[in-house]
Amino acid sequence: MDHETNIKPEILVLAASPSAAVMAQLEHAFHCHHLWRQPCEAQPEWLAGVAGRIRGVLTTGAIGIGPALLEQLPRLEIVAVNGIGVDAVALDATRARGIFVTNTPGVLTEDVADLALTLLLSAARRLPALERHVRSGAWEHGMPLAPTRALRGKVCGVFGFGRIGQAVAARAAAFEMRTRYFQPRPVDGVAVKRCATLLELARASDYLVVCAPGGAGTRHAVDAAVLAALGPEGTLVNIARGSLVDQEALVAALRDGTLGMAALDVFDNEPHVPAALRELENVVLTPHVGSLTVETRHAMGQLVLDNLLAHFGGRPLLTPVA
Repeated sequence: MDHETNIKPEILVLAASPSAAVMAQLEHAFHCHHLWRQPCEAQPEWLAGVAGRIRGVLTTGAIGIGPALLEQLPRLEIVAVNGIGVDAVALDATRARGIFVTNTPGVLTEDVADLALTLLLSAARRLPALERHVRSGAWEHGMPLAPTRALRGKVCGVFGFGRIGQAVAARAAAFEMRTRYFQPRPVDGVAVKRCATLLELARASDYLVVCAPGGAGTRHAVDAAVLAALGPEGTLVNIARGSLVDQEALVAALRDGTLGMAALDVFDNEPHVPAALRELENVVLTPHVGSLTVETRHAMGQLVLDNLLAHFGGRPLLTPVA
Protein backbone atom coordinates (compact mmCIF):
# COMPACT_ATOMS: atom_id res chain seq x y z
CA MET A 1 0.00 0.00 0.00
CA ASP A 2 1.22 3.53 -0.75
CA HIS A 3 3.15 4.92 2.21
CA GLU A 4 1.57 8.38 1.84
CA THR A 5 -2.09 7.45 1.37
CA ASN A 6 -4.46 4.61 1.98
CA ILE A 7 -5.21 4.29 -1.74
CA LYS A 8 -3.78 1.30 -3.51
CA PRO A 9 -1.28 2.28 -6.23
CA GLU A 10 -2.52 1.46 -9.71
CA ILE A 11 -0.28 -0.79 -11.78
CA LEU A 12 -0.40 -2.06 -15.34
CA VAL A 13 0.16 -5.81 -15.66
CA LEU A 14 1.46 -6.80 -19.10
CA ALA A 15 1.73 -10.53 -18.29
CA ALA A 16 0.57 -12.69 -15.41
CA SER A 17 2.85 -14.63 -13.09
CA PRO A 18 2.29 -18.41 -13.26
CA SER A 19 2.20 -18.35 -9.44
CA ALA A 20 -1.37 -18.06 -8.15
CA ALA A 21 0.01 -17.03 -4.75
CA VAL A 22 1.91 -14.13 -6.29
CA MET A 23 -1.13 -12.98 -8.27
CA ALA A 24 -3.28 -13.08 -5.13
CA GLN A 25 -0.76 -10.93 -3.26
CA LEU A 26 -0.56 -8.54 -6.19
CA GLU A 27 -4.33 -8.05 -6.26
CA HIS A 28 -4.38 -7.51 -2.50
CA ALA A 29 -1.67 -4.85 -2.49
CA PHE A 30 -2.42 -2.99 -5.72
CA HIS A 31 -5.21 -1.89 -8.02
CA CYS A 32 -4.24 -4.01 -11.01
CA HIS A 33 -5.09 -3.29 -14.63
CA HIS A 34 -4.43 -6.43 -16.70
CA LEU A 35 -3.61 -5.53 -20.29
CA TRP A 36 -2.98 -9.21 -21.14
CA ARG A 37 -6.64 -10.02 -20.47
CA GLN A 38 -7.87 -7.59 -23.13
CA PRO A 39 -8.41 -8.63 -26.77
CA CYS A 40 -5.69 -7.19 -28.99
CA GLU A 41 -8.11 -5.01 -30.94
CA ALA A 42 -9.53 -3.49 -27.72
CA GLN A 43 -6.21 -2.78 -26.00
CA PRO A 44 -5.53 0.77 -27.32
CA GLU A 45 -8.90 2.16 -26.18
CA TRP A 46 -8.78 0.25 -22.90
CA LEU A 47 -5.27 1.46 -22.17
CA ALA A 48 -6.16 5.07 -22.90
CA GLY A 49 -8.80 4.86 -20.17
CA VAL A 50 -6.35 3.86 -17.43
CA ALA A 51 -2.96 5.18 -18.58
CA GLY A 52 -3.13 8.46 -16.70
CA ARG A 53 -3.41 6.67 -13.33
CA ILE A 54 -0.69 4.02 -13.79
CA ARG A 55 2.26 4.32 -11.37
CA GLY A 56 3.86 0.91 -11.87
CA VAL A 57 4.25 -1.63 -14.68
CA LEU A 58 4.77 -5.37 -14.30
CA THR A 59 6.29 -6.87 -17.42
CA THR A 60 8.56 -9.70 -18.53
CA GLY A 61 12.02 -9.79 -20.03
CA ALA A 62 10.59 -10.79 -23.40
CA ILE A 63 7.83 -8.15 -23.47
CA GLY A 64 9.73 -5.31 -21.78
CA ILE A 65 8.35 -1.84 -22.34
CA GLY A 66 9.02 0.44 -25.29
CA PRO A 67 9.13 4.23 -25.69
CA ALA A 68 5.60 4.45 -27.12
CA LEU A 69 4.00 2.81 -24.09
CA LEU A 70 6.18 4.80 -21.69
CA GLU A 71 4.96 8.03 -23.29
CA GLN A 72 1.37 7.01 -22.54
CA LEU A 73 2.09 6.66 -18.81
CA PRO A 74 2.81 10.14 -17.41
CA ARG A 75 2.73 9.09 -13.74
CA LEU A 76 4.88 5.98 -14.09
CA GLU A 77 7.41 5.48 -11.29
CA ILE A 78 8.65 1.89 -11.62
CA VAL A 79 8.93 -0.91 -14.18
CA ALA A 80 9.26 -4.34 -12.52
CA VAL A 81 10.59 -6.97 -14.93
CA ASN A 82 9.81 -10.63 -14.28
CA GLY A 83 13.09 -11.97 -15.67
CA ILE A 84 16.76 -11.10 -15.88
CA GLY A 85 16.97 -9.53 -19.33
CA VAL A 86 16.10 -5.87 -19.69
CA ASP A 87 17.12 -5.47 -23.34
CA ALA A 88 13.43 -5.02 -24.28
CA VAL A 89 13.08 -2.13 -21.81
CA ALA A 90 13.67 1.37 -23.19
CA LEU A 91 16.27 2.14 -20.54
CA ASP A 92 17.29 5.48 -22.02
CA ALA A 93 13.70 6.67 -21.67
CA THR A 94 13.26 5.32 -18.14
CA ARG A 95 16.53 6.90 -17.00
CA ALA A 96 15.60 10.25 -18.55
CA ARG A 97 12.38 10.30 -16.56
CA GLY A 98 13.80 8.89 -13.34
CA ILE A 99 11.68 5.73 -13.60
CA PHE A 100 13.06 2.84 -11.56
CA VAL A 101 13.59 -0.54 -13.23
CA THR A 102 13.96 -3.84 -11.37
CA ASN A 103 14.55 -7.41 -12.53
CA THR A 104 14.85 -10.86 -10.95
CA PRO A 105 18.50 -11.98 -10.87
CA GLY A 106 19.69 -14.89 -8.76
CA VAL A 107 16.43 -16.75 -8.25
CA LEU A 108 16.46 -18.41 -11.69
CA THR A 109 20.19 -19.17 -11.92
CA GLU A 110 20.10 -22.85 -11.00
CA ASP A 111 17.18 -23.87 -13.19
CA VAL A 112 18.50 -22.03 -16.25
CA ALA A 113 21.93 -23.62 -15.74
CA ASP A 114 20.22 -27.01 -15.39
CA LEU A 115 18.51 -26.51 -18.75
CA ALA A 116 21.78 -25.45 -20.36
CA LEU A 117 23.37 -28.76 -19.36
CA THR A 118 20.22 -30.64 -20.34
CA LEU A 119 20.46 -29.14 -23.83
CA LEU A 120 24.20 -29.81 -23.99
CA LEU A 121 23.66 -33.44 -23.01
CA SER A 122 20.72 -33.81 -25.40
CA ALA A 123 22.87 -32.56 -28.27
CA ALA A 124 25.94 -34.56 -27.27
CA ARG A 125 24.07 -37.85 -27.01
CA ARG A 126 21.56 -37.02 -29.79
CA LEU A 127 18.58 -37.69 -27.54
CA PRO A 128 15.85 -36.39 -29.92
CA ALA A 129 17.18 -38.64 -32.72
CA LEU A 130 17.43 -41.61 -30.37
CA GLU A 131 13.85 -41.15 -29.23
CA ARG A 132 12.69 -41.01 -32.86
CA HIS A 133 14.71 -44.17 -33.50
CA VAL A 134 12.72 -46.02 -30.85
CA ARG A 135 9.30 -44.49 -31.60
CA SER A 136 9.57 -45.12 -35.34
CA GLY A 137 10.35 -48.81 -34.87
CA ALA A 138 13.83 -48.40 -36.39
CA TRP A 139 15.45 -50.04 -33.36
CA GLU A 140 13.09 -53.01 -33.55
CA HIS A 141 13.95 -53.43 -37.23
CA GLY A 142 17.67 -53.41 -36.57
CA MET A 143 18.49 -50.06 -38.15
CA PRO A 144 22.08 -49.06 -37.27
CA LEU A 145 23.02 -46.16 -35.02
CA ALA A 146 26.16 -44.03 -35.20
CA PRO A 147 28.00 -43.67 -31.87
CA THR A 148 28.18 -40.31 -30.13
CA ARG A 149 31.13 -38.84 -28.25
CA ALA A 150 31.82 -38.75 -24.49
CA LEU A 151 31.84 -35.45 -22.60
CA ARG A 152 34.86 -36.29 -20.44
CA GLY A 153 37.84 -34.16 -21.37
CA LYS A 154 35.90 -31.97 -23.79
CA VAL A 155 35.97 -28.17 -23.46
CA CYS A 156 32.83 -26.30 -22.44
CA GLY A 157 33.25 -22.65 -23.38
CA VAL A 158 30.95 -20.18 -21.62
CA PHE A 159 30.20 -16.83 -23.22
CA GLY A 160 29.14 -14.55 -20.37
CA PHE A 161 30.43 -15.51 -16.95
CA GLY A 162 27.93 -14.05 -14.54
CA ARG A 163 25.80 -16.07 -12.12
CA ILE A 164 24.36 -18.37 -14.79
CA GLY A 165 27.61 -18.76 -16.69
CA GLN A 166 29.44 -19.78 -13.53
CA ALA A 167 26.67 -22.21 -12.61
CA VAL A 168 26.94 -23.77 -16.09
CA ALA A 169 30.72 -24.12 -15.68
CA ALA A 170 30.27 -25.85 -12.32
CA ARG A 171 27.87 -28.36 -13.84
CA ALA A 172 30.15 -28.97 -16.82
CA ALA A 173 33.05 -29.64 -14.44
CA ALA A 174 30.92 -32.29 -12.72
CA PHE A 175 30.90 -34.13 -16.07
CA GLU A 176 34.71 -33.91 -16.12
CA MET A 177 34.68 -31.31 -18.84
CA ARG A 178 37.31 -28.59 -19.01
CA THR A 179 35.87 -25.09 -18.91
CA ARG A 180 36.86 -21.73 -20.40
CA TYR A 181 35.01 -18.43 -20.55
CA PHE A 182 34.92 -15.11 -22.30
CA GLN A 183 33.40 -11.80 -21.38
CA PRO A 184 34.89 -8.35 -21.87
CA ARG A 185 35.90 -7.90 -18.24
CA PRO A 186 37.72 -10.67 -16.34
CA VAL A 187 35.91 -12.13 -13.34
CA ASP A 188 37.92 -11.98 -10.13
CA GLY A 189 38.25 -14.99 -7.88
CA VAL A 190 37.42 -17.75 -10.38
CA ALA A 191 39.69 -20.62 -11.36
CA VAL A 192 38.29 -20.95 -14.89
CA LYS A 193 40.63 -19.64 -17.61
CA ARG A 194 39.47 -16.61 -19.59
CA CYS A 195 39.97 -16.39 -23.35
CA ALA A 196 40.90 -13.00 -24.77
CA THR A 197 38.09 -12.95 -27.38
CA LEU A 198 34.89 -14.78 -28.20
CA LEU A 199 36.52 -16.09 -31.37
CA GLU A 200 39.39 -17.54 -29.31
CA LEU A 201 36.87 -19.15 -26.97
CA ALA A 202 35.02 -20.72 -29.91
CA ARG A 203 38.26 -22.13 -31.32
CA ALA A 204 39.10 -23.67 -27.95
CA SER A 205 35.63 -25.14 -27.31
CA ASP A 206 33.82 -28.32 -28.19
CA TYR A 207 30.62 -26.85 -26.72
CA LEU A 208 29.92 -23.11 -26.61
CA VAL A 209 27.21 -22.12 -24.14
CA VAL A 210 25.80 -18.60 -24.58
CA CYS A 211 24.98 -16.97 -21.23
CA ALA A 212 25.70 -13.30 -21.99
CA PRO A 213 23.09 -10.52 -21.70
CA GLY A 214 21.16 -9.32 -24.71
CA GLY A 215 21.15 -5.80 -26.11
CA ALA A 216 22.75 -3.76 -28.85
CA GLY A 217 26.26 -4.48 -27.57
CA THR A 218 25.94 -8.24 -28.00
CA ARG A 219 23.61 -8.48 -31.00
CA HIS A 220 24.88 -11.18 -33.39
CA ALA A 221 28.06 -11.57 -31.33
CA VAL A 222 27.91 -15.24 -32.33
CA ASP A 223 28.32 -14.71 -36.06
CA ALA A 224 29.45 -16.84 -38.99
CA ALA A 225 33.10 -16.50 -37.97
CA VAL A 226 32.43 -17.70 -34.43
CA LEU A 227 30.35 -20.63 -35.71
CA ALA A 228 33.11 -21.59 -38.15
CA ALA A 229 35.65 -21.42 -35.32
CA LEU A 230 33.49 -23.75 -33.23
CA GLY A 231 33.61 -26.11 -36.19
CA PRO A 232 31.99 -29.20 -37.67
CA GLU A 233 32.47 -31.19 -34.45
CA GLY A 234 31.29 -28.28 -32.29
CA THR A 235 27.96 -27.58 -30.63
CA LEU A 236 26.33 -24.23 -29.85
CA VAL A 237 24.00 -24.01 -26.83
CA ASN A 238 21.98 -20.82 -26.32
CA ILE A 239 19.94 -20.18 -23.17
CA ALA A 240 20.48 -16.40 -23.12
CA ARG A 241 18.81 -14.33 -25.86
CA GLY A 242 18.17 -15.19 -29.49
CA SER A 243 19.58 -11.82 -30.54
CA LEU A 244 23.12 -12.88 -29.56
CA VAL A 245 23.26 -15.36 -32.44
CA ASP A 246 23.07 -14.50 -36.14
CA GLN A 247 20.20 -16.89 -36.83
CA GLU A 248 20.63 -16.90 -40.62
CA ALA A 249 24.33 -17.68 -40.26
CA LEU A 250 23.44 -20.43 -37.78
CA VAL A 251 21.01 -22.10 -40.19
CA ALA A 252 23.59 -21.92 -42.98
CA ALA A 253 26.34 -23.37 -40.75
CA LEU A 254 24.13 -26.24 -39.59
CA ARG A 255 23.01 -26.98 -43.15
CA ASP A 256 26.47 -27.10 -44.71
CA GLY A 257 28.24 -28.77 -41.80
CA THR A 258 30.35 -25.78 -40.81
CA LEU A 259 28.82 -26.30 -37.36
CA GLY A 260 28.03 -29.75 -36.07
CA MET A 261 25.05 -29.19 -33.77
CA ALA A 262 23.00 -26.58 -31.93
CA ALA A 263 20.71 -26.71 -28.92
CA LEU A 264 18.52 -23.64 -28.51
CA ASP A 265 16.05 -22.41 -25.91
CA VAL A 266 15.88 -18.86 -27.30
CA PHE A 267 15.33 -17.41 -30.76
CA ASP A 268 15.55 -14.13 -32.65
CA ASN A 269 11.82 -13.47 -33.05
CA GLU A 270 10.05 -15.54 -30.42
CA PRO A 271 7.79 -17.43 -30.60
CA HIS A 272 8.37 -17.53 -34.38
CA VAL A 273 11.07 -20.06 -35.21
CA PRO A 274 11.87 -20.20 -38.94
CA ALA A 275 10.96 -23.39 -40.75
CA ALA A 276 14.54 -23.61 -42.01
CA LEU A 277 15.68 -24.10 -38.42
CA ARG A 278 12.80 -26.36 -37.35
CA GLU A 279 13.41 -28.73 -40.26
CA LEU A 280 17.06 -29.41 -39.44
CA GLU A 281 17.96 -32.71 -37.82
CA ASN A 282 21.11 -31.46 -36.08
CA VAL A 283 19.38 -29.04 -33.73
CA VAL A 284 17.56 -29.44 -30.39
CA LEU A 285 14.78 -26.89 -29.82
CA THR A 286 12.93 -25.88 -26.65
CA PRO A 287 10.45 -22.97 -26.24
CA HIS A 288 12.31 -20.53 -23.92
CA VAL A 289 11.70 -22.56 -20.77
CA GLY A 290 14.97 -22.12 -18.86
CA SER A 291 13.21 -20.78 -15.76
CA LEU A 292 9.96 -22.68 -16.22
CA THR A 293 9.75 -24.62 -12.98
CA VAL A 294 7.07 -24.14 -10.34
CA GLU A 295 9.64 -23.13 -7.75
CA THR A 296 11.56 -20.64 -9.85
CA ARG A 297 8.55 -18.97 -11.44
CA HIS A 298 7.10 -18.43 -7.96
CA ALA A 299 10.41 -17.01 -6.69
CA MET A 300 10.64 -14.69 -9.71
CA GLY A 301 7.08 -13.46 -9.25
CA GLN A 302 7.63 -12.96 -5.54
CA LEU A 303 10.73 -10.85 -6.20
CA VAL A 304 8.80 -8.70 -8.68
CA LEU A 305 6.08 -8.21 -6.08
CA ASP A 306 8.57 -7.48 -3.30
CA ASN A 307 10.25 -4.81 -5.43
CA LEU A 308 6.90 -3.14 -6.07
CA LEU A 309 6.01 -3.31 -2.38
CA ALA A 310 9.38 -1.85 -1.44
CA HIS A 311 9.02 1.05 -3.85
CA PHE A 312 5.52 2.03 -2.85
CA GLY A 313 6.37 1.45 0.81
CA GLY A 314 9.24 3.91 0.65
CA ARG A 315 11.94 1.25 1.14
CA PRO A 316 15.05 0.51 -0.95
CA LEU A 317 14.52 -1.67 -4.00
CA LEU A 318 15.75 -5.24 -3.68
CA THR A 319 17.15 -5.70 -7.20
CA PRO A 320 17.36 -2.38 -9.06
CA VAL A 321 18.77 -2.26 -12.57
CA ALA A 322 21.64 0.22 -12.75
